Amino acid sequence: MKLVVDISLYPLNEKYIAPIQAFIDRLNDDSQLDTSTSAASTIISGEYEHVMLVLGREMKRTYSETGQAVFVCKFLNGDKMGSGR
Repeated sequence: MKLVVDISLYPLNEKYIAPIQAFIDRLNDDSQLDTSTSAASTIISGEYEHVMLVLGREMKRTYSETGQAVFVCKFLNGDKMGSGR
């Protein structure tokens, strides 16, 4: 099953740009994910299991390296709006 995730990261410190960029760069480095980044969020898509594995790993790493941070996520099953497949 395909999964699409719209995710935003808000590090709770004054130096917030570097952790956001590092998180996005790590997502972009994964060849099994399709990513698209805008000013407010990043959209990630791929196979459900892989997307969830990568998100779990990278969110944990971000918390370890950054400390307090907020992730806002929206999950959509399917590879596009309305497909559900």
